[in-house]
Amino acid sequence: MQLILASTSTYRAEQLRRLGIPFAQEDPQVDEDILKQAGLPSAELAKRLALEKAFQVQQRFPTALIIGGDQLVSFEGDVLGKPGSNERAVQQLLRLQGTSHELITAIAVLGPAFEEVHCNHTRLTMRALDEAVLRRYVEYDEPWNCAGAYKIESRGIALFESIESTDHSAITGIPLMELTSLLRRAGLELP
Repeated sequence: MQLILASTSTYRAEQLRRLGIPFAQEDPQVDEDILKQAGLPSAELAKRLALEKAFQVQQRFPTALIIGGDQLVSFEGDVLGKPGSNERAVQQLLRLQGTSHELITAIAVLGPAFEEVHCNHTRLTMRALDEAVLRRYVEYDEPWNCAGAYKIESRGIALFESIESTDHSAITGIPLMELTSLLRRAGLELP
């Protein structure tokens, strides 16, 4: 069975390579802003986006097993996505510093006779840091393409006091423990 990652994310592709499973990568071509304007609760939004990405790729590859994913930060009732620039990254980090927030990572697995969606919730508590420290961090790590404006797998780990999660791999973009369960249930043999 062909496995396709419905994402252009280098982070998700790197994670999936860790499992030793051959896969292709396709751009899902989803306009995320339309769904983001629907006013859905954070977890529902992440699941809908993951499912929509998988569905769009499934339309082109109907016999394949498709993995779609999405990740966002839920903070004080707001959804924070990828900041898109260094300045917006600094502004996001200034909001998050000294507080806790939730990182929501959703994955959807679709196949010809299979559909499941999973959502992982991680609680992160960021240290109280001043703007100068956050600007230096952003200049070094360039986290403008990461939800919440940090890269835990790099220097971003130093921004945090604590991380609570059932699957720490979710922080990078795919909860690998749950994904392997989903793939097995879908009939894919894992090494």
